[in-house]
Amino acid sequence: MNIFFHHFSVYFNQATFFIRKIVLVTFATSLLVFSVHASNYGTTGVIEIPSARMQPDGTFSFGITHDGLLESYAMTYQAFDWLEGTFRYTGTSDIYPGSDYVYWDRNYEVKARLLSETETLPELSVGIRDLVGTGKYGAEYLVASKQFNNWDVTFGLGWGRLADRANISNPLTVLSDNFETRIQDTGLGGEVSAKTFFRGKNMGFFGGASYRFDDLPLSAHVEYNPDENRWEGSRGRDPLSKSPLSYGLTWHAADTIDISLSHQHLEHIGVRIQVRMDTAKTPTHYKPKGFVSTLDMPADDLPKGLNAALWYDRFLYDIERADLFVLNAKLFPTESRAEIEINNDTFAYWPDALAKAHEITSLHVPSYITTIDYVINEQGHQLHTVTLSRLQPGALFTWGEKHLVRPGRAIIEPNHTTGFVKDDIYVDATIDTRFMLFDPDQPLTYQLFARLGTKIDLPHNWVMRAGYRFDIYNNIDDLSRVSDSVLPHVRSDSLKYLQQGQNGIESLLMEKRGTFVTQPTLHYRIYGGVLEDMFSGIGGEMLYQPYASRLAFGVSAAYAVQREYDGGLGHLDYKVLTGHASVFWATPFEGYDMAVHAGRYLAKDLGATVEVRRTFDNGWQLGLWATITDVPFDEFGEGSFDKGMFFRIPFDSLFGNGRKSVSKTRIRPIQRDGGARLEGYSGELWWEMRDARFDMFANPIRR
Repeated sequence: MNIFFHHFSVYFNQATFFIRKIVLVTFATSLLVFSVHASNYGTTGVIEIPSARMQPDGTFSFGITHDGLLESYAMTYQAFDWLEGTFRYTGTSDIYPGSDYVYWDRNYEVKARLLSETETLPELSVGIRDLVGTGKYGAEYLVASKQFNNWDVTFGLGWGRLADRANISNPLTVLSDNFETRIQDTGLGGEVSAKTFFRGKNMGFFGGASYRFDDLPLSAHVEYNPDENRWEGSRGRDPLSKSPLSYGLTWHAADTIDISLSHQHLEHIGVRIQVRMDTAKTPTHYKPKGFVSTLDMPADDLPKGLNAALWYDRFLYDIERADLFVLNAKLFPTESRAEIEINNDTFAYWPDALAKAHEITSLHVPSYITTIDYVINEQGHQLHTVTLSRLQPGALFTWGEKHLVRPGRAIIEPNHTTGFVKDDIYVDATIDTRFMLFDPDQPLTYQLFARLGTKIDLPHNWVMRAGYRFDIYNNIDDLSRVSDSVLPHVRSDSLKYLQQGQNGIESLLMEKRGTFVTQPTLHYRIYGGVLEDMFSGIGGEMLYQPYASRLAFGVSAAYAVQREYDGGLGHLDYKVLTGHASVFWATPFEGYDMAVHAGRYLAKDLGATVEVRRTFDNGWQLGLWATITDVPFDEFGEGSFDKGMFFRIPFDSLFGNGRKSVSKTRIRPIQRDGGARLEGYSGELWWEMRDARFDMFANPIRR
């Protein structure tokens, strides 16, 4: 898990929270990009009301608000330059007079731009608050914004909570009488509340303005917000907000960090901090530290065991010092050709790795070699063969030169095999986190721990992996919530695993990956052992990836046994056969990819998962998924169905080193048992090969 998100999600009740956060967010300034102002709801806006504005495409922002009514955490992503999506987790106190109880609500908002601003016309957008949620914050709006010098003026029409004041009859009732009735049946939450959209007897007006100072990093705001906060006031009976007027000031602490102070509804003080990240930031190209080639090194400087008379020894020593790994090599003298199978665990961008490999290979292969075929090996799978002409001595390679990309292949009976520098056993120690989000009693439950991991290469391309967790610090022990799920507790007992397995085995498994020799478009993976915190098992996955196709097809299956809670080798009685058939599509639209998985889940329910991810050239990946199974919503429980967000964050975007190191995180509004899959073992091969797919090599100059 990512410590960056861990810090920005810490629960707070006091104003000192913001002081701590300012220090932390400043660390991330290198990732961020200046954007338009965000409201307390996370969406672009004034103070609480939305505006028609959009952030730059690919902007991801995180905001925290604390005022007299609520505390709110909001994540907003600019999915397209015209579409903004927000997830909020909002806590409201004073629901019950004299009680410290805080009600936590999860909801989504989406806003789409209908018209871009011109010299004469305003920017125009339409949005829906609480699109998927309980409906307690439900509102719909049509809003326009226009800039006049330093002023940005916003005016809108609202429904739902944005129609409490200054309202008129809903004009949509002319179209249908159905628009007159706004049904407020929240149920279990998690469902699209279509029966409320743009409905109600009344429609309200809202508006505001922001002024950006020329010589100061400040903006001033004033707004008219018709929301009376009736639900927060007294369970929907009495209005809490006596005035619709609010005003405030925003300090642009950095180009990417906003800190706001507001007097909301002329009654209470609100504080907000907003941090933005540019996920579309230009990627960093990794360049290994310069070194002297073995061709220019004195004999005394060569390591023991290296035969200077052998081109392959020199070649292997140089290429592994350049942070690359050659698996196999074969020469074809009659064809003046060489085949080199290369693996890349270091370069964030595969064409960078191949360019460096080609420069080194051209120095060392025998003089009669004029053409080099590079077999691209990504995590044990031979995906492509890239053909390049040999460089002249000392020349640097650029991707503007002609190259050919063909299907992957296996190098049969190579003339040379690796093993000169690399060890067969790898050991690493890291600091990591695991957490459980959005528990009603404690919004962020987390553990900081040390991980000791090892990887052992075995014969016939088998690999053994193991990881053990040592607790450093956690806030888990005080929680006591018990699962009320009527389904097998395949995920809803996660608190037990967190509490009882603070120290324990994370993984202990054997795995083999590869590509079929006779079918270079067919890839496989088989595994067995302790797979994750909650399950052990055996299983496998196959992926059919037609050459240069945007479509791929996969199947996965596993026999899984639920682990004991203590992180040891013991198991519970629950066993399940789970599996899925998958279809993948690499769309031609803005780096978006889609997948559909249909099959049997861990709770033995049947259904399908749809996921959409967007991948940027710099390696950032953000996505959404939703799963519907044959479990009725009332049996599933709160949230109605499984859904959430996916983040893949490349560390080179933080440190600018171009190295291949990422953090992957899934965030669910609520963890239930329906729609649960083995994490990392179901329909994952295609995503894991994403960084080395065909277009990365066919059009590498695009970066």
